[in-house]
Amino acid sequence: MSFLKEIQRRRTFGIISHPDAGKTTLTEKLLLFGGAIQEAGAVKNNKIKKGATSDFMEIERQRGISVSTSVLAFNYKDKKINILDTPGHKDFAEDTFRTLTAVDSVIVVIDVAKGVEEQTEKLVAVCRMRNIPMIVFINKLDREGKDAFDLMDEVEQKLGLTVTPLSFPIGMGYDFQGIYNLWEENINLFSGDSRKNIEETIAFSDVQNNPELDKIVGQKAAEKLREELELIDEVYPKFDRQDYLDGKLQPVFFGSALNNFGVRELLDCFVTIAPSPRPKDSETRLVDPKEEKMSGFVFKIHANMDPKHRDRLAFIKIVSGTFERNKPYYHVRQKKNL
Repeated sequence: MSFLKEIQRRRTFGIISHPDAGKTTLTEKLLLFGGAIQEAGAVKNNKIKKGATSDFMEIERQRGISVSTSVLAFNYKDKKINILDTPGHKDFAEDTFRTLTAVDSVIVVIDVAKGVEEQTEKLVAVCRMRNIPMIVFINKLDREGKDAFDLMDEVEQKLGLTVTPLSFPIGMGYDFQGIYNLWEENINLFSGDSRKNIEETIAFSDVQNNPELDKIVGQKAAEKLREELELIDEVYPKFDRQDYLDGKLQPVFFGSALNNFGVRELLDCFVTIAPSPRPKDSETRLVDPKEEKMSGFVFKIHANMDPKHRDRLAFIKIVSGTFERNKPYYHVRQKKNL
């Protein structure tokens, strides 16, 4: 595959939120859909014994929180996807801020019951400052929570974003029946079975006049959905990819990561709209990813991970060119080849 095609197929993004909104669980489900793992683990769940893949440190498994950013990769629909699962706790926020220098886009996870929380506000402010494209994923829809429109208002007011929903819930909490996908124009019905990897979707191009909708979700839910979709059409701007890439518009998706629900819609839309590697500002100039010469920067160092010996692992964001093993590269600060 040619160098330019290799650049075009890459997607690197970070997942950010307040603690316990479901970042690591969402990461697990994305890995499951990408075929990187066969069974999704859980952070804290008595029924699911497998631990989360991205929480590999002993303290993370004991406490049920992410302490350090983990980098995971998989292929999906001919795209090479790199996920950076970040810690939510403010004690480890420095790690997250550094990680945000290495991503090309971000998924912001919000708990449907708690709404926008303190740490989410701080992290989104950094993303806005850097004009990083953001997708908002409203999680835990199978639980009772705030109204979908109230949540989107809260996101706009507290985070200063301009949102447009690309999927919308049919009911909420106990009445939750599924999701209408505005991006692909289909309905995904909620089964409540987290073991199902792929849900069945029903194509719906004309929701307003299609009597089939009443049969599938019931007359009351169908009428409410039609009203809500009309309101979305009038109130929220149409999705524009360029506005999203410029950081001026943020698409919103709804789902339940623990139940594998709404994650496929998020992933399918993400690989279509998310940016490939973008140019990065250095101290002297803007570095374009299409340049032949290899350049990059270390955004994170893991030290003493193995108690048997002293070890250090550096995570490098490759900004341009191709990295080759066992080849010396010039270290700008130390002014010598390493």
